[in-house]
Amino acid sequence: GRSRRPCAALADGLLFSVTASQARLRAVARRCEGMGKLIFGMMQSLDGYVDGVAGEAQLPPPGPVLHRHFNDHVRGLAGSLYGRRMYEVMRYWDEDRPEWGAVEQDFAAAWRAQPKWVASRSLKSVGANAKLVGGDVEGFARGLKADIQGHIDVAGPELAGRLAELGLIDEYRLYLRPFVLGAGKPYFAGPRPPLHLAAVDRVGEDAVRLTYRPA
Repeated sequence: GRSRRPCAALADGLLFSVTASQARLRAVARRCEGMGKLIFGMMQSLDGYVDGVAGEAQLPPPGPVLHRHFNDHVRGLAGSLYGRRMYEVMRYWDEDRPEWGAVEQDFAAAWRAQPKWVASRSLKSVGANAKLVGGDVEGFARGLKADIQGHIDVAGPELAGRLAELGLIDEYRLYLRPFVLGAGKPYFAGPRPPLHLAAVDRVGEDAVRLTYRPA
């Protein structure tokens, strides 16, 4: 299991110490500013869908440059928190396939190496470098944010929607691509409070990344 939350433990000790200086308390605050952030980012169509209706229009795979961007993104993550459906989709990368080129092989290696946590009541087991999360997804997500330093990817619109309702998503990254699906699974699972636009970047061959944070 995870160790006691380091920032909470250190801050508690200092607050109850009669010798704690303001400088030491500020040092703790600076250290804790870099703790875990939950990031929800996905490719989506111009009309807001991350996936089309089964058997109909779907988003095409990313080109090599956009793919390498995602490779680097995955390599830099502290880990990923998955919903069941998205985890089962991503298990595609668990085994090598003869049709893969170098960019796909690189992504698979990065994905397999990262820690993964899967929120599911129906799955009985998960693959390598993955751990099942029980019913208390809120408590687990809060624990990850307190215990793990770096960015933690949230994978799946439904899971992201649940965490957003709890105020736990720190950043949204919308990778808009020049396709219109007309229907399908939306990026946002429900209404969101106002968001603040933090950045606009052109990424890869055909994507514009909009970065939003809670206002």
